[in-house]
Amino acid sequence: MFKIYETELAGRKLSVETGKMAGLANGSVLVRYGETCVLVNVTASKEPKEGIDFFPLSVDYEEKLYSVGKIPGSFQKREGKPSDKAILVSRAIDRPLRPLFPKDFRNDVVVVATVLSVDYDNSPEVAAMIGASAALSISDIPFGGPTAAVNVGIVEGQIVINPTESEKEKSDLNLTVAGTDDKIAMIEAGANEIPDELMLEAIKRGHEEIKKICKFITNMKEEIGKPKFEYKSFEVDHDLLEYLEKTFTEEMKQAVQEVDKDTRDNNVSELSDKIVAAVAEKYGEEYAEENTQGIGEAIYKLEKKCVREMIYVEHKRVDGRALDEIRPLSCEVGLLPRVHGSALFTRGQTQVLSVATLGMTSEEQELDGIDTETSKRYMHHYNFPSYSVGEARPSRGPGRREVGHGALAEKALVPVLPSKEEFPYAIRVVSEVLSSNGSTSQASICGSTLALMDAGVPIKRPVAGISTGLVSNPDDIDDYVMLTDIQGLEDFFGDMDFKVGGTEKGITAIQVDIKVEGLTYKIIEEAFARTKKARQYILDEIMLKQIDKPREEISKYAPKIITTKIKTDKIKDVIGTGGKTINKIIEETGVKIDIEEDGQVFIYSADSEQANKALEIIEDIVREIEVGGIYYGTVTKIMAFGAFVDVGCGKEGLLHISKISNERIKNVEDVLKIGDKVTVKVYEIDEQGRVNLTMKDLAETSEE
Repeated sequence: MFKIYETELAGRKLSVETGKMAGLANGSVLVRYGETCVLVNVTASKEPKEGIDFFPLSVDYEEKLYSVGKIPGSFQKREGKPSDKAILVSRAIDRPLRPLFPKDFRNDVVVVATVLSVDYDNSPEVAAMIGASAALSISDIPFGGPTAAVNVGIVEGQIVINPTESEKEKSDLNLTVAGTDDKIAMIEAGANEIPDELMLEAIKRGHEEIKKICKFITNMKEEIGKPKFEYKSFEVDHDLLEYLEKTFTEEMKQAVQEVDKDTRDNNVSELSDKIVAAVAEKYGEEYAEENTQGIGEAIYKLEKKCVREMIYVEHKRVDGRALDEIRPLSCEVGLLPRVHGSALFTRGQTQVLSVATLGMTSEEQELDGIDTETSKRYMHHYNFPSYSVGEARPSRGPGRREVGHGALAEKALVPVLPSKEEFPYAIRVVSEVLSSNGSTSQASICGSTLALMDAGVPIKRPVAGISTGLVSNPDDIDDYVMLTDIQGLEDFFGDMDFKVGGTEKGITAIQVDIKVEGLTYKIIEEAFARTKKARQYILDEIMLKQIDKPREEISKYAPKIITTKIKTDKIKDVIGTGGKTINKIIEETGVKIDIEEDGQVFIYSADSEQANKALEIIEDIVREIEVGGIYYGTVTKIMAFGAFVDVGCGKEGLLHISKISNERIKNVEDVLKIGDKVTVKVYEIDEQGRVNLTMKDLAETSEE
């Protein structure tokens, strides 16, 4: 049955249609927000996926370039693999939904959000997040929602919900917040050094709108929602789990209490072998062979319970740290001699090498997506090889996690970068994770800051990143223990990974992953306070003691830049027909040249003498010829009646024989020859643009 539900979001109409399209999906909605249209379809497999110990949820946000009236720029002229932006939106849709599915659910669930039409003032990302929740809520797939999401900006000091495109350009905050009717389920933010208090207020304001949309979706669900289907439960055998808890709890607690990750993993592995043998002895070999996965999950549950119990009840962490204590820190800069900037940042057993490269502005990344942004000057790439966790797997390129972590570090550093006018370079930083035991994304923020400073990039202020974790009472989210600087095990078994990057002045980036249904304002406020204190400690005690400000000079291996600005109508003269003129300059001087549409010219070279030579040639080409102007030119042709002189900017002037000297001369060749450098003055430009020159009263060979 075709139904349309309408409400208002940020003063604009939001409608959700269902029953007209994609009738074979478990749930389908078309979300219209202004002229933005996103179709969201959700499906689930009829049978569970065997042999896995996790919930197999897949989310795809599909950017269709027809939605903004574009034809793809690729050779095949069709959409290919998802853009980084599409991957980030897919992750943002996934995070608030995942905790709301049953913990023992193993059926494949696929969420596909297809962007059909984009009105830049109304976010397709928000429409997709709302649509995913609505489609799941009215479907027969077991789901404990609804959730909803909004964008929040700060424009001229005022908090704005779902800012328009023009407002986004002036906004100091780009916050996406998702939640349920009573809790915050996801936070993703890039900010221009926003204070903690203002950030919390922005989240609260966003949640007010989220509550309204959750109620709207609940009304839909009550009216047209399908009954949820029954599924095969993969809950762990309670008798088996009870036996393990009764018999091996103390041994497991001893096994996990170890600073070194490898030693701890070996301890748990040895104990797991012992548990499997004990289960086989108690329940029989046949039971053990047929229930390998179930026994493995029971051991996982036992380890999780022990780690959480130690933190929650005993306030004891597996590596012996206090709840607010940061792991041992160290950093170095300038490790690699030929790169433009490098830094090694180590926190406990997490270690990241960040390398900065400076390039021409023409090397900015071109973006072929549905956003108005067409290029990106600063690029941060994050690599997570298998050796960083001691595993032997071949590299297969960056996955969604790597893209997400790279984007987070990029977002954290963009607010402190100098403008293109101040520092006319394209900048790329690559963070190589060398060793991982939690919070590698935050280590890459710290390492990248150091690498940029080592490269001589004049950043406004250094940025540091840190994450906090949570272990809460399953029956009362307000009864919790919070941890500063969580390691891998605490992230894995905890309820939250609250990552915050920022300067001493304020927050520049946030990303929050949670495994519970949501967070309260109290938890968020404490997380902000803890991360602020930890960031300041990392900056003052570690990073700034290694390098306290950007280097005065960039690396000798980085291209040096000279800039100038020319009139836009002169760009064609510098480039020349088919690029002939500019290519000749490049060939003569060995420099690289970028010219932008506004007339800004960037000359790159490791040789400053050649760069200045190229600048002189360009300035010569664009120089305006004016009556009364004095120019230093080259004789190009000798005639009986005078000589022609190249005075620059593609102009030749006639130096009549009567204007060569104050004294009478019989032949031009007696005074001048081709190739001579002469100082001339323009005394006339006639109606046809012809330039007439004189040398009278001027020193013939003076360069001045």
